[in-house]
Amino acid sequence: MSSGTPHAMNSATSTKPATHAVQDPNMSSQPECLKTQSSLVGQKSIPASSRPQTTPACSAPILTCEKIENKIRKNIQYSWKGILKVCKEKDVSKLGEIPVSDFLDITEKFDLDLREEEINQITSKYDLKKNGRFAYYDFLQSCVLLLKPQESSLLQRVIIQKPQKPLSPGPQTTSFFSTMLRIQPQILHCWRPMKRTFKSYDESRTGLLNTADFRQVLHEYRIDLTEEELFNILEYYDKNLSSKIPYNDFLRAFIQ
Repeated sequence: MSSGTPHAMNSATSTKPATHAVQDPNMSSQPECLKTQSSLVGQKSIPASSRPQTTPACSAPILTCEKIENKIRKNIQYSWKGILKVCKEKDVSKLGEIPVSDFLDITEKFDLDLREEEINQITSKYDLKKNGRFAYYDFLQSCVLLLKPQESSLLQRVIIQKPQKPLSPGPQTTSFFSTMLRIQPQILHCWRPMKRTFKSYDESRTGLLNTADFRQVLHEYRIDLTEEELFNILEYYDKNLSSKIPYNDFLRAFIQ
């Protein structure tokens, strides 16, 4: 008993600090709560200050520019040739871009009727390299050509059926835009009979024509492509070098 009693006393005294640490939370947990609260506040303050700055900068110009482009699309379709000519004259380096200040002059010359904030959004969107220059080819193709797939509502009448297999196009080069813009007025005048002619050549109804037949159909409607222009079209519509062109996708680029 005499040997066990000191041991018991030692064990009891050794456990007291531990039990006091657990049973008395007011002395130990309150500072921890304050620390965790302050650390959480510090963590929240960083995202709160950064998120509102990054989100509008990325999404707002794209959403609002679509409305602006729809607003000026008709004007652009009537005057794009003159706009392209002026842009090429100012584009001495042939890079497909001009200073933003030159684009401001163009908006006034061709009466595009854009407010200052709309011009700022347009120039911000098409300043692709973030160097203060305006990519005019991309701007014109967006307003004149329809090269990117768009969502269609159930109430919208389908003029040209979409292919079962979605198009996987090649690069949209400046030369390609130039070719498509050159033949755009002629295509708009005759795309309906041209569509029927394309189908008559497409006996197997695949939606594809070989290069020779495609070029022949265009020739029948007095649209003659140079070798370079044909290459530009093939580079976009025949990325896999199959020597086949999806003629519905080609026509759809001109039909708004």
